[in-house]
Amino acid sequence: MRGVEVLAYQECWKDLFIEEAKLLQQIFGDELVAIHHIGSTSVEGLSAKPIIDMMPVVKDISRVDLYDKEMIELGYNPKGEFGIEGRRYFNKGGDARSHHVHVFEVGSPNIVRHIAFRDYLREHPENAKQYGDLKSSLAAAFPNDMESYINGKNDFVKKTERDAVKWYESREKK
Repeated sequence: MRGVEVLAYQECWKDLFIEEAKLLQQIFGDELVAIHHIGSTSVEGLSAKPIIDMMPVVKDISRVDLYDKEMIELGYNPKGEFGIEGRRYFNKGGDARSHHVHVFEVGSPNIVRHIAFRDYLREHPENAKQYGDLKSSLAAAFPNDMESYINGKNDFVKKTERDAVKWYESREKK
């Protein structure tokens, strides 16, 4: 069973992203356009589950399945779209997850959604603190119930995501 653990921000999360990004670059090669550190571990000072979320952006999402064997050899579990059309999702570490990889094709609106959320929290520390506090309290309330933890933060995430995309797009127009 997957437990819920939220930790204070760890400086090593940046390094863990960089190390894993190098491995993913070797796997995806020329198919890779960019790779982004997303999720809570990408926001300095934000409490988070110690799982590195990564978002490779590729030229052609249909080609990602060709790399499943290499991803498995690296310890990843290929999950296909896993509930989000146009994504390829991989997780590493089983119940003791260490990494999530969310692959999208260039032009996917999900790319902006993830980057906007990350950048918004980086630029709005009061929102990041509120989110971190919420996650910590949910982890304490539901230490062995990932579904309740996720459901408990859903409203905050959806609202912040909407605000973040508006904020991000208004900055891009300047």
